[in-house]
Amino acid sequence: MPPQVNCALPPGFELDQYRIHSQLSLGGFSIVYLAHDRDNTPVAIKEYLPNALALREEGHIQPKIPEEFLPAFRYGMKCFFEEGRTLAGLNHPNVVRVLNFFRANDTVYMVMRYERGRTLQDYITRRRGEIRESFIRYVFTRLLNGLREVHSHKLLHLDIKPSNIYLRNNGSPVLIDFGAARNTLMVDTPMLKPMYTPGFAAPEHYRNRDLLGPWSDIYSVGASMYACLSGGPPQAADLRMENDTVILASERWIGQYSKQLLETIDLCMQLNHLKRPQSVFALQRSLATWDRENEEAELTAAGSASTNASEHWLDRVRAQFSRFSTWMSK
Repeated sequence: MPPQVNCALPPGFELDQYRIHSQLSLGGFSIVYLAHDRDNTPVAIKEYLPNALALREEGHIQPKIPEEFLPAFRYGMKCFFEEGRTLAGLNHPNVVRVLNFFRANDTVYMVMRYERGRTLQDYITRRRGEIRESFIRYVFTRLLNGLREVHSHKLLHLDIKPSNIYLRNNGSPVLIDFGAARNTLMVDTPMLKPMYTPGFAAPEHYRNRDLLGPWSDIYSVGASMYACLSGGPPQAADLRMENDTVILASERWIGQYSKQLLETIDLCMQLNHLKRPQSVFALQRSLATWDRENEEAELTAAGSASTNASEHWLDRVRAQFSRFSTWMSK
């Protein structure tokens, strides 16, 4: 089918027990809406509607699905439904909360708790790569706690990137927009284009998808941390395998961030999946274990622009780090 764009459901449309307010996002796999339930509580509703297989025209509710694409559409719908059911069994503060899922209009809908805040991508864009180490450690250590819960349920995210890391107004992160169903559909439906994000997708997305595992999400976490420092995504993994031009974090930002953090990012972004941390717990431990006294000496030796400013920065890091040290020990 030629490229096409699906029309969203109109504002005010009654969908099961919800009323559509507005469209939040539109992608090649789904449409996300802001809606309200019968108690007027805001929710986010994700509609399964891959534009390579189905088309909803303006003024219509049911999408048109060519007969030859029906098997693929229904298979993807099943994957989406199963993923929603798995996520509904998770109740973790750092993973999007699925409240309900149902069938309507010849497709499937996933209802999620609506969070107020902004994405990490928005934060990076506004800060232009100038992000404190304390912030990175705080956000990603908590995010990894949620990802560890996801992996414990035999589910991979497969689309971790700054735009899928949501920061609540209180600063705590939420992992949103899982890509597992999209990737499953792509594998078994050759007509579909890849649905991963260049720069954040692990090498095994491109060449040997049988190797996808927790380490694939870990690569994406490393690339997301790299983006916090650089202000943009690193070179795509398929291009790195041909001609790797990514400057190691431990070389590019030496003296600006702790050596331990930079080496952790480099480790996560290893092209060989066997050289990355093999579990989220191992990566969490690396982010939470910080020899602050030695790092302070190294940063001082590197010659910061202002010694007082450096000490003030380290004080802020210690204060932020102490907030979740007790949490990590639980």
